[in-house]
Amino acid sequence: MDKKELYTKILQLDGLTNEEKSELLGLLRKQKKYGLVWEDKPEDVEERLRDELPVLIEDTSKAIISQEADAPNHILIEGDNLEALTALAYTHEGKIDVIYIDPPYNTGNKDFVYNDHYVDKEDSYRHSKWLSFMNKRLRIAKQLLSDRGVIFISIDDNEQAQLKLLCDEVFGYDKLISNLIWQKKTGAADANGIATITEYILVYCQNPVLAKTIFNYNKEAFDVKRYRYKDEYIEERGPFYYDSLDRGSIQYSDGLNYGIKAPDGTMIYPNGRTSFMNDGWTWKWSKEKVKWGIDNKFIEIVPTKKKGSGWAVKYKIYLNVDNEGHIIEKSVPYKNLITGVLNADAANDIKSIFNSKAFNYAKPLDLILLFIKLINNRTANILDFFAGSGTTLHATMQLNSEDGGHRKCILVTNNENNICEEVTYERNKRVINGYTTPKGEAVEGLTANTLHYYRTDFVGRNRSMRNMRKLMSLSTDMLCIKEDLYTEQSEFAGQKTYANVFRYFYNGTKRMMVIYREEAVGQLVELILRADYEGKMKVYVFSPSEDPWEGEFEEVADKVELCALPQAIYNAYKRILPKKKDVAFEQENNATDNADKIFDGILHFDE
Repeated sequence: MDKKELYTKILQLDGLTNEEKSELLGLLRKQKKYGLVWEDKPEDVEERLRDELPVLIEDTSKAIISQEADAPNHILIEGDNLEALTALAYTHEGKIDVIYIDPPYNTGNKDFVYNDHYVDKEDSYRHSKWLSFMNKRLRIAKQLLSDRGVIFISIDDNEQAQLKLLCDEVFGYDKLISNLIWQKKTGAADANGIATITEYILVYCQNPVLAKTIFNYNKEAFDVKRYRYKDEYIEERGPFYYDSLDRGSIQYSDGLNYGIKAPDGTMIYPNGRTSFMNDGWTWKWSKEKVKWGIDNKFIEIVPTKKKGSGWAVKYKIYLNVDNEGHIIEKSVPYKNLITGVLNADAANDIKSIFNSKAFNYAKPLDLILLFIKLINNRTANILDFFAGSGTTLHATMQLNSEDGGHRKCILVTNNENNICEEVTYERNKRVINGYTTPKGEAVEGLTANTLHYYRTDFVGRNRSMRNMRKLMSLSTDMLCIKEDLYTEQSEFAGQKTYANVFRYFYNGTKRMMVIYREEAVGQLVELILRADYEGKMKVYVFSPSEDPWEGEFEEVADKVELCALPQAIYNAYKRILPKKKDVAFEQENNATDNADKIFDGILHFDE
């Protein structure tokens, strides 16, 4: 029986509601002919998201603010990563350039927690739970990646095969760049027949067509030994080696089969011929380029006994310039085998900072540095939503200090066993402020970095007026993240700000106004009208609809960029959240309670 017949029979079944029939049809559509199939296992956190929307609230007591005005703003989020990723879907959709994650490997040895319980080897749904867990997070991660975005995922043999199939489905099998192999140790005393000394890092890219411009090449691995000749252009062009100008080619062209005059007047053709003949051989360069090459000493015609003409045409391949004379840097692609960085290095990294074994499963700093160095973007936005000890932020700040980059990093981790506060945060706090190693060596702080600490909070998902206003009120810290603008001002155009009416942010280059009460729009438009500033100010304004009061702002349309909240947040969340539970819409005239009434009477600025 084919699917079409099954569809018809399901629709004709008695005793089922339309909703139940729809569910059956949906399951039938999901059946695959090829690919990864598992039984979806709901998470408690996913069920919570059916009722509540996550927001990010800053703990300002943990903020580390650099004295340098242009210091990059890094973010640490304490909370479940599914909730945090949902919030980031509003602040960073399409903005993340690099994701590195080190998820639980699902070894069955208390490394993977699902619904507050460790998943052991005997759990018959062990792999299904892990795949359900990863699938939800990777699908949001894909939405966060920029057009040139790259994701690196560490994994071992327990789930590597399943993860590869899952990522092929989520990102596209054609988006796979490489399956990196990392030699993490030199041996294993407890080996079961064969010592496993490697792990894997799956690498996917949103736009593999641009891979040659997205990924850096390895300059250190370039073989310079072959460049063993020198000429009078050594200072400008560097050393060189020779290569033959002729070649046998399946792509024959008469235009590349011509004569070149030797020093004795002999006409030389490809393959040592002295006359024109189509034997499949051609010159590599056009006639015009050969003339340029001879004039500029890129080509030499030298005697040889190996060619019938008695002459060989060779061109020089210089180290510092290409074959048109343009200055270049020679490099080769990085290989997919990583050696020279061991897992034991991570323990040394942690001990150096904490003078103790504060965390057991960190990745080596040099390993994460390598991944970030692979990406040709010194202003990249970097995300790690299995942050652990915070190595990714440490690596980001370290590389910025080495190459003058302005990369920004977002870390997400829960606070199980106080890991976020006592390890992730504390590690990077010490890296920024400086610390002393167990040997008494002072390590200078990477002070040109700012770190903001956030926790997840929640607002009811039902779109009552009370919930809409609460979401608007609690979204300000997320707006600061979205705009990368954290410097709040106490007044605008001479008018004092009020936290429950409007707030104003300005850092010397960018401006943002957040308007919580739509009744204040008229007065604020007058302030904007007389304010003297260049460019446009981003204005987020409360509205019960998609309309950001464009009519009211018409007079200052050239000075503002409007966005209606909370609708913009709802729109971002709608694309990723599980279906919400059915709750009747609460009318606005019944929605006001004491939490809403605190705004009453504060709309007049002249207190």
